[in-house]
Order: sequence, then C-alpha cells, then structure tokens
Amino acid sequence: MTTMSARRLAGIIGTGPWASPANESVAEAVVRAISDGRVPVGIRLPSERELAAGIGVSRTTTARVYARLREHGFIRTRRGSGSVVEIPAVPGGRIDHLLSPVGPGEGLIDLTCTATTAPARVREAFAAALDALPAYLPGTGYYPSGIPALRELVADRFTARGAPTHPDEILITAGALGGAAVGLRALLTPPARVLIESPSYPNAIATIEAAGGRGVSYPLEIDSAGRHFWDTSAMGEVMRSNRVRSAYLIPDFHNPTGALLPEAQRPALAEELERSAVVPVFDESLVELGLDDHPAPTPMAALVPDSITVGSTSKIFWGGLRIGWMRIPRHRFDAVASARLALDLGAPVLEQLAAIELLRDHDAIIGDFRRRLREARDGLAAAVRAHCPDWQVVVPSGGMALWVRLPEERSGALTAAAARHGLALVSGPNFAPAGGLDGWIRLPYTVAQAELDQVAPRLAAAWQDALDRRAPQRQERARIVA
Repeated sequence: MTTMSARRLAGIIGTGPWASPANESVAEAVVRAISDGRVPVGIRLPSERELAAGIGVSRTTTARVYARLREHGFIRTRRGSGSVVEIPAVPGGRIDHLLSPVGPGEGLIDLTCTATTAPARVREAFAAALDALPAYLPGTGYYPSGIPALRELVADRFTARGAPTHPDEILITAGALGGAAVGLRALLTPPARVLIESPSYPNAIATIEAAGGRGVSYPLEIDSAGRHFWDTSAMGEVMRSNRVRSAYLIPDFHNPTGALLPEAQRPALAEELERSAVVPVFDESLVELGLDDHPAPTPMAALVPDSITVGSTSKIFWGGLRIGWMRIPRHRFDAVASARLALDLGAPVLEQLAAIELLRDHDAIIGDFRRRLREARDGLAAAVRAHCPDWQVVVPSGGMALWVRLPEERSGALTAAAARHGLALVSGPNFAPAGGLDGWIRLPYTVAQAELDQVAPRLAAAWQDALDRRAPQRQERARIVA
C-alpha cells in the first residue's frame, strides 16, 4: 500500500497558519482534498508525528485531526497499517466507472454524454461513401489496419501538427476508446499499474480495469479559482513510487475538466515519463476543440517517441461515426495489431469511406463546429452563474463540457434530484479513479440550443430539491467540509 508523504500532503492542503481551532481547520482541508480527489481513496496518510512536522502544528493537533476524520468516515486506522483514506457512501450517484447515453425520454435533457447531433456534411459524406463502396465490394472487406487512403490522411494530419508520421504507423479502430483498449492490452501484463489522472473519463477507467490493469491515480492540482493543472514533478513521483508501467493521459482539453497542458510543461512531462520508463497512451479525442484561438498544442507523440496516441472522428464530426485511430511506434506495431485482432477484425468499410470524405473537408467543418461550441459554452456558463450563483464555474479554453464545483459535496444527491426535473446528469464520483469528487458535476454544452436554454433553471430547481432532502447527518458532515 502506498503512503502519501507529509511533504506531498502539505503541498496539497497547505502549511497554515491555521484558523483556531487548528484541528478542525486541518481536518476540513484534508476532507476537501479527499472530496476533490487530490488525496486518493486507499492511500495511507503519513503518521501523526510526520504530518505535525510537515504542516507546523503539534502532535496533539494531528491526533485530533485523525480522530475527527475517523469519526466522519474519511479514514480507517488499524494498528500496524496506519490511517487509510476512505470515503463515506455517496447517495444517488452511479459509481461503476462506465457511462452510456441515457437515450430518448419524454422531456428529458441528456447531459450524460459529450456528443452532438450530426452536421449536414455527415449525410453528404455517407452519400459519397456509398458511391465509392462498389470499388471495395470485390474484396473480402477486411482491412485490419484500415483503408490505406484513410491511414494516409490521418498520418498527414499528425505530420502537419508537428509529429512526423508514416501511414504504416497508423491503425484504424472503432473509436478512440477502442484504440485505448487495444493499446493497453498490448502494453500491459496484468496486474501492471497504469497512471491515470483524477478526475478522468469514466469509460477509460473501466477500460483499464478490463485490460487487467490497476489504476494509480494522479490527482490534478486545483488553484484558488477552481482551475485544474498538472504538476509534472508530482506525476513523476507517483509513477516511480508506484512502479507504474503505462499511463492513460488526456493532456489536450482534458475530460472532464477542460484543462490544457501548457506548451512549456510538455517537455517536462515527456522527461518524467522517460525517467520512469512509462509507455503512455495519450487520448487526443478533444485536441481539435480549442475554442479560444490559441495555437494548436504540440502533439505529445512528438516529444515521447515510445508512446501511443488515440484519436477519433466521434467528437469532431458525429458520435455515430465509430471511426478512430492509433499512432503507434514502429517497433510496437505488430504487438498492437495482434492485440487488436483479439477484439475485432477491422472497422466497417462504409464508415471509413465516410471518414475519408469528412477529413478531406476537415477545416471547414471544424471551424463552424468550434464557433457553435464556443457560443454554447459561454451561454451555459453565464446561465449557470445566474441561476446558481454559489457554484464555482470555470470556463475551459476548449472541450465540450463545464466542470463545476458545488458549494457542498452533494453531486450524487444532485444527480438523483435532477432526474426528477427532467435532467440526466453524471455524478462527480464517476470521474474519480480512486474515490472522491462528490463536490463536482460535469455539464456538457453539446445539446441543442432549445434544450441548453432549459439546463440552468432545471439545475437550480434540482439543487434546491437536493438541499431540501438533506439528512441531518449529511448536514453535520457538510460543516466539517465547509
């Protein structure tokens, strides 16, 4: 079991000065860090003596801190095993780390999925694909690595972005998640440990588990404004102390936070991965959805040669177009291709042909899509701030959703209440690889405008509903967190 050092915990909760009584102030800071996912469930906290020295308080104070955490169900202490982080049960939130769209319902607005309806160009692309299909019918229809023309287009886009790529390094898959599953299966010898950010994409958490991996959480840092960011040196410490062998990372408009790894930090992350001998899978599903006109980020593949990158048409064109890709180092291609054949024999030909048509018209389609997303993002952020003024709304520079901090750890209760108000949400703990995050909610801005206009009023009504149903013991727990 991994122990969090006093230095690391102090870096997360601070070193004071602590408001009196100090034991309550420190306990509140630790609970907030656990709830935010910055202190993962299952990790062992430093001893009372070590923590006292690390944050500048007495041993008596830290003893009272740990007693308070035990009383409220945030740690379990056993003789000889130390104090291990737990988290109280979260009502109303599904925490199986696997998301699927809710589906149509009378008056229901589905915010469980970051996906949009298809633009008109998709229909035209499928019509063109049907015209091109007869040329492929005399063959078997199996293209395990993908249609050559599509592989060439994807490789050219990597090259244009600064990661020189040959078509032979591209493998076409059924979506980015399918590519991540293939990559992890090829890289892992169960029960190998895989670094994953917290929060992260729930289906990726489930994919790591399905591949036989053991997720090791790196909690993203949070600044005073609620913005998430990476501490690459801390990531390196987590990798080496846990003997991580692979990683699943989303450096580009991270899901769900929308954070973008700064250009200046990318070489530092590459250095930490190399130093730790970690082979990462980078998910670039959202890389093209920068909404604030900043320069396109350098692909991590250009900085980490021994890495796998996955991407997809699903976010930039349409979720129903299940075409993705993998960029794979040549020396790993055969192993990855073999792992892929254990799952399927290739992506559908018709969909690959449609993807070719769309990628040829990529710039025009994506430009309009970004404009619509930018308007939706700004509109939803303003509406949530107006209807829920005590929520902390961070406007991301890209991606497809807001990641909002609630004034209380009641994301699960909000999700349950929202269903009664015609709103399908995903509670924050679903995004937590190792527990926590009941104080956060993801709000996609991808639904039609008529539905988007109703989201904030329904959220406000659902939040009041959740507060009205609050049990006495939850009110007491809220006081320790507040």
